[in-house]
Parts: sequence; structure tokens; C-alpha cells
Amino acid sequence: MQNCNLLCLPENYQLKYYFYHGLSWPQLSYVAEDDNGKIVGYVLAKIEDDSDDTIPHGHITSLAVCRTHRRLGVAQKLMEQANRAMVENFNAKYVSLHVRVSNRAALHLYQDALGFSIHDRDPRYYADGEDAYSMRRELVAMTKT
Repeated sequence: MQNCNLLCLPENYQLKYYFYHGLSWPQLSYVAEDDNGKIVGYVLAKIEDDSDDTIPHGHITSLAVCRTHRRLGVAQKLMEQANRAMVENFNAKYVSLHVRVSNRAALHLYQDALGFSIHDRDPRYYADGEDAYSMRRELVAMTKT
């Protein structure tokens, strides 16, 4: 996962961060592999428990798909699996994420393919000073199966 993150995103995490997510919310992180078992995409998610919001909800910490595997539905499948697990395991009502204001491809994916809406704009959210959109998607339509 870390290698995929380093290749795909400007926001990079230390190895211990992946372990923290894996140990805290093992049912909410997924990887996509190619035919040789190489990780070509991942979603790292968690349940928010430190916010003022009393409604149970999830948060997408990171989503990445290697360029060679983009536009194949990989990101959408990873996100749908994580969202479904949030509902089934934690009864989450919505999921949130942050995205760079300049990241048009990600905005298209989140809004048009995955049904997220812009909730707010967080100034200087990223280390380089760029603003982020805080986005949300309601999960009430997903029922436990």
C-alpha cells in the first residue's frame, strides 16, 4: 500500500500509519491487486469517533489507484466495498473525505461516479497550503445484506 501511495499521491504516510488503520479498523481497508499479486490500488478508511458529530460516520483517509489501472472501475469498487463495510460493521450513516480543490479527476470520481457532495471548504488543509473540499455521501440507501 505504501508503495502505491508514494507513486500516486502527494500526501504520503509513514508505515506505522497503515498499521494503525489496519489494527484499528481492519474491516475498512481494501487493496486491489493485478494478476501478479502487486497492489495497484487501495482505500484506507476509518470510523470517526473524535468529532463533535454524534452521528456514526466513516471517513476515507486515502484512496489511490496506480495510473496503469485507472479508468477501469477500481477506485469505485474499492470505495463501494469500504462504504458497505462502514454500514454493516458500524452502522455508519454517511462517509466523508477531503480532496484537493485542484484535483479535477478526483472531484469527477467522487461527485459523478460515487455520489459525494461538497459539504465545506477547508482553507490551507494540505501541507503545501492548498485548500480542500470536505465532501460527504449519505449511506442510508445502503442496507445491511
